[in-house]
Amino acid sequence: MQKNIRELMADSGVVFGTSGARGLATAMTDLVCYAYTKGFLQYLESVGELKRVGETVAVAGDFRPSTDRVMEAICRAAEDMGYRPLNCSKVPSPAVALLGLERKIPAIMVTGSHIPDDRNGIKFNKATGEVLKEDESGITGQIVELNDALFDSAGSFAKPSLSRRVIVGDAGDHYIARFLNAIERDSLKGMRVGVYQHSAVGRDVLVKILAGLGADVTPLGRSEKFIPVDTEAIRSEDVQLAREWVAKGKFDALVSTDGDSDRPLISDEYGEWLRGDVAGILCARFLGADSISLPVSCNSAVEKCGWFATVRRTRIGSPYVIASMNEACRAGAKIVVGYEANGGFLLNSNIMLGGKTLHALPTRDAVIVILGILLAAKQRGRKVSQLVAELPARFTASDRLENFPTENSRAILARFSSGNETADLTALEKVFGSLCGKVSAINRTDGLRATFANEEVIHLRPSGNAPELRCYTEAATPDRAVALNALILDLLKQLVPKH
Repeated sequence: MQKNIRELMADSGVVFGTSGARGLATAMTDLVCYAYTKGFLQYLESVGELKRVGETVAVAGDFRPSTDRVMEAICRAAEDMGYRPLNCSKVPSPAVALLGLERKIPAIMVTGSHIPDDRNGIKFNKATGEVLKEDESGITGQIVELNDALFDSAGSFAKPSLSRRVIVGDAGDHYIARFLNAIERDSLKGMRVGVYQHSAVGRDVLVKILAGLGADVTPLGRSEKFIPVDTEAIRSEDVQLAREWVAKGKFDALVSTDGDSDRPLISDEYGEWLRGDVAGILCARFLGADSISLPVSCNSAVEKCGWFATVRRTRIGSPYVIASMNEACRAGAKIVVGYEANGGFLLNSNIMLGGKTLHALPTRDAVIVILGILLAAKQRGRKVSQLVAELPARFTASDRLENFPTENSRAILARFSSGNETADLTALEKVFGSLCGKVSAINRTDGLRATFANEEVIHLRPSGNAPELRCYTEAATPDRAVALNALILDLLKQLVPKH
């Protein structure tokens, strides 16, 4: 039988987008995952990146209960197409991406990142790096041939695979060596760091890197049950845990990652978690960046601090950040980086660290942020909280209206998108003026971002992969940013069109 990937998306509910394919684990049947993999590999063949004779495909995953099954479906699809799957086992997303880039082979990561474990996902990387926006239509437009005898009526494999795949154990070790070979071994000597391990796939990798650089490392909060830690919407439980840990032990910082370990969490010595876009600024400064690309939703302290020659704002999503970084390189920038509000950091240039080279890795990476901030604190004799205090006083908050139909989100944004800028300013002030005053600027790069005369910011954006309306706010104090966000969400509920 033949399957059109676009039809498969609609039929299964497993949608392909910026972060790859994601959906309920029950919807990600063997058939669906097999078909998606064939579609991706067929696309690479069509653009000349893959030829079937003797080529390999790297496959890895996180610690979700459904991950092993999805990895098996991917490996079988690759095998049936004539490729050799390299089972890299359970390693961080940036580790398998690094392996793919250096061996010039596709790398596929099974992960749902920070979402609950009743869901999962597949992140596809080309031999040349992440799948970009221009690749999406080529992948979703594929028509794949499926052998009916392979699957039962529920979409599960009818028979187990007879293949014995080799576990390639060097992906994680190679990722560790990336940092230990580029940074002096005693660089973090004397620093006490707590590693919140939970169920992050890179939990042991992170301990080995920090200990290898001389830090006194204490593993904390290890869990064999999957915990959906979201670095952009930090759970109240994790806020409380951090405060308890620093109360019991004298740590210079606490560090962690999300489920697939491509987004970082780092706290100061008081156990206060830094927002990802603040951590990104501090890391970029340590690396000496002269060009930064970042989504429009990120904190404006990056412009106000004056530390960087060029700041480039993009739509939300790492493919847009990567495209912008590539443009910056073509324009002549020397040290080009990018980051996102969730903390994911992308290094697009080789950099020198104490006479050694850390090579580019243009995909989300958690470890570079953690090391950048810890090394900056160590080298300058400062606390992490003191590094943060050097930034302009700009604080952000984000939340969302869940189970909010996309048509409602679009209708709300349409109220402020008449095509007449003066009328749109008036409409915004009519709704939000009592909270923030006069509007000074509107940015429509991704959703609608209004900056007010008092420098407060309201950014509204419908989610691209869920029925949610996201709201980002920025203000001069953290309490005001959080309070403003809650007030805006209450107002938005009142704007829902009446039918």
